[in-house]
Amino acid sequence: MVLRRVLARVRIRAAAVVVPGLLASLLMPLSSAQADGADSLSMESYMRPVNAEPLDLAELQQQPSKLRGLSGEEATQAVLPRETLGQAKTYAPLAKEYSERYHPPGRKPLATRGPTAISLPEPPHTMTTQECVAGLATKTFYVKSRYAICSGKQFDQVWLRNGSPVGTSHFDVLAIGTIPKNSRTITVTYYFTDFTAARENGAAAMGITTKGSVTHSWPSTAAYTQGGVTMPFTRTWSQLLGADTYKHTLTVAAGQGSDTPKTDLVAAVYVANISLKAPPAWASEPITGGDLFMLPPRWDKAPYLPNAAAGAASWAVLTPLQYSTAAGAPEREVALHIQKGFATPGMTQPPMAKKDLPGKGPDPALTRLYWDTKRRDLNRNRSVYNCGKYFGEDYATSAGYARECDEYPMASTYEGAGHSDYDPLAEPGNFSVLPVKKEDNGAAGILLAQFYDKNRLIDGPDDSFWIEITS
Repeated sequence: MVLRRVLARVRIRAAAVVVPGLLASLLMPLSSAQADGADSLSMESYMRPVNAEPLDLAELQQQPSKLRGLSGEEATQAVLPRETLGQAKTYAPLAKEYSERYHPPGRKPLATRGPTAISLPEPPHTMTTQECVAGLATKTFYVKSRYAICSGKQFDQVWLRNGSPVGTSHFDVLAIGTIPKNSRTITVTYYFTDFTAARENGAAAMGITTKGSVTHSWPSTAAYTQGGVTMPFTRTWSQLLGADTYKHTLTVAAGQGSDTPKTDLVAAVYVANISLKAPPAWASEPITGGDLFMLPPRWDKAPYLPNAAAGAASWAVLTPLQYSTAAGAPEREVALHIQKGFATPGMTQPPMAKKDLPGKGPDPALTRLYWDTKRRDLNRNRSVYNCGKYFGEDYATSAGYARECDEYPMASTYEGAGHSDYDPLAEPGNFSVLPVKKEDNGAAGILLAQFYDKNRLIDGPDDSFWIEITS
């Protein structure tokens, strides 16, 4: 019901522009008593989740105490997505729940298993308002990919005469942040939707100021080039009603980042803010807007990532690699191995009483290991040794077909089989090995390499991912 209601509100956006009575109600003249200043007129505005029920004037008139409860709503606090990575994660509060996430269509079984036939879909780089609102039905953020995120807020105004509610108005603000493939330009597109008004109000002349800005940057010396509309951007309600959307862009030139490690990396926190100003005849109190949300943009440049010469931007959020157990999936045996390790770790090799494999969810996740080839070799060699120890030295040929030693976590992660040699807190043996078909192991490796590239996974603790097993 909530989803249908929220989607319906997006569909009425265009209709709101042409509803004959709407502008008339917004432009309702003040009564002679108001014009003479006999009454005390005020406007209170409340910033709420996009999926909140709009305020009902009759209910407010019967229960004025409800306004006091609205003042303390937690939705007024701006937060970062819970999936935020890197330095931005320690800068501000995180959302309590993980964001609504995009689920790409399942990959079709392949007729052939050649390397060129194995392909991970490109992560989405665009998002529609309908997708955004559907994603925000029960969540603070919708993370479609590392290149498409949205959030927003609902603004409800109560118009009062002598402290008593006499009218209401309402609008939603959506902001969709997108990044083209191999681009260093981030675009945040602002949408103002779902304009409604009832009874006596001054909404038409109410000023609405939008401000999008970088509030913190790592390193602090990085220079940001902004484009699109000039922030802060102020329009009245009636000017925004039915107006085209407007865009704010951010670009950071390469060569300004920190070496993390051997990666030209710039990270930031982007904050969207809306403030409201009542018309001259109305006083504004006590809340006139605030920060909508925070987003964690990131710019990278590294020789092991696509577009190596210029680098690109992304959103610094966790994202999963999907492996499929479906019949015909080229990586099926690897997916079944990982699935077993997640569900029954005690039944995997090497034996370990309290084995708890990382990467089965966002916490604890996996981190990419690229530069330290010695550590990667250790991970792989230890895995092969354990395959021979527990499945026989002839495991590669004993099944009557070619097999390879599959290890989880992967050798290209810091959490691989050699983790305990580098981290005294890591338990030896907290990994799993299993001989699998050579073709399946190769397919899983190809998908992993494509995942690293398509999602611009960087080496080290500022980035991470998890594994999602599908069927």
